[in-house]
Amino acid sequence: MTGRAEVPPDLEGGYGEAEEADRAFFGRRKGKRLRGAQEDRLESLLPTLRIDLPPGGGRIEPRRLFSQMGTGPEEIWLEIGFGGGEHLAARAAAHPQIGFIGAEAFVNGVVKLLAEIEARDLRNVRVRDGDVAPLLARLPDACLGQVSLLYPDPWPKRRQRKRRFVSDESLAQISRLLKDGGTFRFASDIDDYAGWTLARVARSPDLHWTAASARDWLTPFPGWPGTRYEAKALATGRRPTYLEFVRRPR
Repeated sequence: MTGRAEVPPDLEGGYGEAEEADRAFFGRRKGKRLRGAQEDRLESLLPTLRIDLPPGGGRIEPRRLFSQMGTGPEEIWLEIGFGGGEHLAARAAAHPQIGFIGAEAFVNGVVKLLAEIEARDLRNVRVRDGDVAPLLARLPDACLGQVSLLYPDPWPKRRQRKRRFVSDESLAQISRLLKDGGTFRFASDIDDYAGWTLARVARSPDLHWTAASARDWLTPFPGWPGTRYEAKALATGRRPTYLEFVRRPR
């Protein structure tokens, strides 16, 4: 997955437009040159799916993003850093009653998701093609049923670890956004990052780790379609860890 912001949003407010433009962001924005069809989707399809931030620091009403779903989504799920979008697209196809928000700053990943959306005719996906932190700051409390962070950049060197997305502050933000009983899913093939996440969740008063035995964190989540990053990890002999946390009642 792509890199994430070093500094999480202020939990009591949001970013101003200047702050949103100037904040530090770690990771690539663009890779290989895009082909014609990919450029066309960026120009035609992405604007219909993009989540724009309201001016003046206003809140986003997430259910309005899915007005085309008739009565609206049963729940809204967020995937942070969707990579090539294969996991998000598979889950959106399997759960047409759920509204999915995908956040990814890497343009080449965004165009891959757009191709999946077009091919599968998915009507329940919206896209944040940029840093997710400003979006999190604009969403209201208890609006999400699930948040997924799958194979995020591990930033393995000690001096880089402050760049990791998981922090006390980001977990507090995720906890704010999850409804009671909502889930936060984390997957990684880097043991150190899994341990890092567990240590920070242990300090959170709002999240509870659901595992009862080793099988629970070594077994993929129910209905798991896999990701390309997972396939690479397994091919090199690294065993992924799957962590699920539940939002405690307020």
